[in-house]
Amino acid sequence: MAKTVGIGITGGIASYKIADLVSRLKKNNIDVIVMMTEGATKFITPLTMKTLSGREVLTDLWSESVEYKVQHIAVAEQLDLLVVAPATANFIGKVAAGIADDLLTTITVANTAPVLIVPSMNSDMFKNPIVQDNIKKLTSYGFKFMEPEVGELACGVSGKGRLPEIDEIYSHIDKLLYPKKDLAGKRIMVNAGTTCEDIDPVRFIANRGTGKMGYSIAHEAVDRGADVILVSGKSSLQLPTGVKYVQVWSAEEMCEVMLKYQPACDVIIGAAAVGDFKIASIAEQKIKKTDDPEQKLVLELVGTPDILKELGKHKQDKQITVGFAAETENIIENANKKLKSKNLDFIVANDVTQEGAGFATDTNIVTFISRNGDMQSLPKMGKNEVAAAILDKVAELF
Repeated sequence: MAKTVGIGITGGIASYKIADLVSRLKKNNIDVIVMMTEGATKFITPLTMKTLSGREVLTDLWSESVEYKVQHIAVAEQLDLLVVAPATANFIGKVAAGIADDLLTTITVANTAPVLIVPSMNSDMFKNPIVQDNIKKLTSYGFKFMEPEVGELACGVSGKGRLPEIDEIYSHIDKLLYPKKDLAGKRIMVNAGTTCEDIDPVRFIANRGTGKMGYSIAHEAVDRGADVILVSGKSSLQLPTGVKYVQVWSAEEMCEVMLKYQPACDVIIGAAAVGDFKIASIAEQKIKKTDDPEQKLVLELVGTPDILKELGKHKQDKQITVGFAAETENIIENANKKLKSKNLDFIVANDVTQEGAGFATDTNIVTFISRNGDMQSLPKMGKNEVAAAILDKVAELF
């Protein structure tokens, strides 16, 4: 039976891109009902969407509909999924407040199917605490969100606010319409974020890791039916729903926690940016800066636990372990060394010097290297897609 997807378009410059999304959905035999706010019609015409969707485009809550008796209720009842893209700050705020004063917000409130919201706006608007609080509130109600991409915006600045690529939005829709449950009954432990090592009571050393890759893996694993333990160092990311969350600070603490949970896990994926060194002796009080311009601070560093290596020593039969090798040179050679020394089933290698790969990006460029020597290089893709590919390989190993 064909699926029906509602596409809600709000008044953002990225509205024109949704024509391609509607076209792709139709070509893949998915029925599409397009709903447009008044603002959206200023950027792209309803006639364009009607031609691509092959159906009446809904724009006015009060207009008579040939197809529906009570328009907003009948549409909501038909949907297998509602997607709002691009979603403006205005739309997100109204729905978070329970306001239903136009066609799209009314259908959103009446809808009982899953909802995917794809924000797109100026980066300062997106970062505004009000907008972020509204996103958190809707997420707590079960709404799904895609993160905007970083890049050049229509307003002339560069920042986080671009609509994700249509390929990535389509992939998200496909997963929500046809969810895999190939990891049901499996317990997966993922580490993520950056570990922090104290210098004194107020300072610490860390690295550039944000947790995006590990959080994406945890989110994908939950969607595929797994019982997920997320052991996270420092990260400002929103917590994926449905995970058992364990927050840690240092590499030593992360290692202790993961060793504790290891016996109960079927899969362990090490995606955290774990610091290799810690301060040999932490100052009990804040280290003061003097007026002497020649002042120097020399820190003695010692090694931190190699978490995956420790887990590898205690690896159980049929337990799958996956690691990452974020390298700047000799990528394959260094990744192979880690694969063997840490007793991994496969490793995800990436060159963090490449544009679109590594820390604090929404994309990654990776190569899978298996224990038997097989290699699989993936093109640049969103970290959500990389997470799905990693778990596809894990599922194959089962």
